[in-house]
Amino acid sequence: MGAPVIDLNSDLGEGFGRWSLGDDDALLDVVSSANVACGFHAGDPTVLRHVCERAAERGVAIGAQVGYRDLAGFGRRFIDVAPAELTNDVLYQIGALEAFARVAGTRVRYVKPHGALYNTIVHHEAQAAAVVDAVRRYDPALPVLGLPGSRFLALAEEAGLTTVAEAFADRGYTPEGTLVPRTEDGAVLHDADEVAERCLRMATRGEVEAVDGSVVDVRPASLCVHGDSPGAVAMAVRVREALEQAGVEISSFAGGTA
Repeated sequence: MGAPVIDLNSDLGEGFGRWSLGDDDALLDVVSSANVACGFHAGDPTVLRHVCERAAERGVAIGAQVGYRDLAGFGRRFIDVAPAELTNDVLYQIGALEAFARVAGTRVRYVKPHGALYNTIVHHEAQAAAVVDAVRRYDPALPVLGLPGSRFLALAEEAGLTTVAEAFADRGYTPEGTLVPRTEDGAVLHDADEVAERCLRMATRGEVEAVDGSVVDVRPASLCVHGDSPGAVAMAVRVREALEQAGVEISSFAGGTA
């Protein structure tokens, strides 16, 4: 049996105009997959092109980080979008990022919903189906990244898409395996050593401790290290070091050489 393999992904390209968020260049030296904003919740054309070019240079796989049309709320507010409109919004975002990926000499290799959309389609049947429909129509060969047990991944699998289960390095989990809402205590973890140990447990044992102390089965193929948290780069570096020291291979599920 070979060494465990895990992907490290992070949300990048989330600056806008004169406002910057996170250190994209530094994180691209750590992760193997980049979830790049597509302009709806964050990111402008200049930011998107820069991130795509740097990702291509480093062999990091580019994924479309699609979300609600919500710049003011950073895509973290639920919007009751009609399914047909949501499908078109997702198509638009993938296509926009694809343009910059192609100019950089690569392509969009997967799709990951962002923020409130990500959490909504864990249970919201209509919106989950709308996102699946957009990916299927754009390119049925594109994998989708999502929460294990979500309606999104279930519907994607039924539609013949490749599904990739992910877990979150620095987010708290409920006993049901969903993420603790950011408005509640324990939603975000800040101790780099604690986060690194949790990631190692998820990568090698497929489990994580929930906020109530129970053990949740996650079995991720990809771990998300957030790029907008305080000390994000140092935490991501610590996670990668801990995994590699334990013999875990870091490799994108979608290709790339990082």
